[in-house]
Amino acid sequence: MLLRMYTRYCENQNYKVELLDLLPGDEAGIKSATFQVSGPNAYGYLRSEKGVHRLVRISPFDTAGRRHTSFASVDVLPVVDEEVAVDIKTEDLKIDTYRSGGAGGQHVNKTDSAVRITHLPTSIVVACQNERSQIYNRAAAMKLLKAKLIDLELRKKEEELSAIRGEQKEIAWGSQIRSYVFHPYNLVKDHRTGVEKGNVHAVMDGDIGEFIAAYLKDKAGTTQRNNGKMSKRIVP
Repeated sequence: MLLRMYTRYCENQNYKVELLDLLPGDEAGIKSATFQVSGPNAYGYLRSEKGVHRLVRISPFDTAGRRHTSFASVDVLPVVDEEVAVDIKTEDLKIDTYRSGGAGGQHVNKTDSAVRITHLPTSIVVACQNERSQIYNRAAAMKLLKAKLIDLELRKKEEELSAIRGEQKEIAWGSQIRSYVFHPYNLVKDHRTGVEKGNVHAVMDGDIGEFIAAYLKDKAGTTQRNNGKMSKRIVP
């Protein structure tokens, strides 16, 4: 449902969406999905979606018609510029190839074109099976790995700054940033900004611009306030 929501949002923004990897759930749904969004300020807007999302609804897979609560974690990374230097040693990589899943045609189903790369020092795993060529899938997976390694370093620096400031800013599992409630009432609420929308179906169709705008406005205000406090400390 989230994958569809973000795809619809990107289509409305005239962004290009390319699905890189998709792993079906054990019984239904999607266990994980990786897609790349291309367009003006795409990362700047979509970074507000990073965090845990909570869904409350009557499960279509429950014959008793009971209400279920589920969680999904969303991660947003910038596409790494090819000129950015990231030190990745060959001996630190474990590269596996496997057959792509889904109806991809005879070529895809009969060749080990999908690529999974594990970065041993950090245990980061990336995969790509979108292209028919193993070479292209490997290049796409390496690009994603570089982005994750850069993101890891940035988060380390943020944690160091948070420790100095005495604040904990990391969003952990269970601390949802937004809830989508289909039962017993219809409501989507962003817990960071307090913005609410009663039309759940419109939100699931990609109408999330109000949530994004409110978060970015709140973030900008927080940054300005923090900069003001720092200036007061510096000026004698």
